[in-house]
Amino acid sequence: MARKKLIAGNWKMYKTMAEAVRFAEEFTGIYGGGDHEVAICAPFTQLAVLKAAFAGSDVKLGAQNMHFEEEGAYTGEISPAMLTEIGVDYVVIGHSERRQYFAETDETVNKKVKKAFAHGLAPIMCVGEVLEQRDEGVHFDVVKTQVEGGISGLREGDVKRLVIAYEPVWAIGTGRTATGDQAEEMCAFIREVVRSISGDEAAEGLRVQYGGSVKPANAIELMTKGNIDGALVGGASLVPADFKAIIEY
Repeated sequence: MARKKLIAGNWKMYKTMAEAVRFAEEFTGIYGGGDHEVAICAPFTQLAVLKAAFAGSDVKLGAQNMHFEEEGAYTGEISPAMLTEIGVDYVVIGHSERRQYFAETDETVNKKVKKAFAHGLAPIMCVGEVLEQRDEGVHFDVVKTQVEGGISGLREGDVKRLVIAYEPVWAIGTGRTATGDQAEEMCAFIREVVRSISGDEAAEGLRVQYGGSVKPANAIELMTKGNIDGALVGGASLVPADFKAIIEY
């Protein structure tokens, strides 16, 4: 089954609204579209202006988090309805920085994934191990637990539309990248975990991205692997020319 690659930029806590608009203007000026799906996952304050700035292009819009409740007394949180009102397409869920700094768990990730689908949002569910876990040889166990927890109770049709981003924590923002073979091995493993739970159609339909210090220099090594269906790009997505180079690897 041919899967369309998704190259998504995760801006984290960078750029003001004015800087976001300048990025969109520059990027759409140098990138005219292609075979891959492209998205920018930006801070909440930038989503509305980016929706307008990317109008007429094929660049999709993503948020970096959302709450699993419809509404309520959750100061500082954003609901799925708030995202869909803006026209957001994707939402990153369970990024390692959210798990590390904001105590997100496989249970809350699962709740958010289900709520995203209920609102027509496509979740990018992040999984990955820390360096100590890889060195101890338990990285497959760690990722298997995260995948199983994240997709628990999902319908097969939703799993098929899911994006799972494999981001080894030791490679995020460190300049250290998993080799193409390491990334392919884990992405293939993730697909088999999904297959064991949700069946062949779901496993072959879902997209598994790689994330973790993806740059123009290593994009071709990663993106040409059979089980890697795109990238979740951090720092390099902040620079229009670098992001374009990754997309066009």
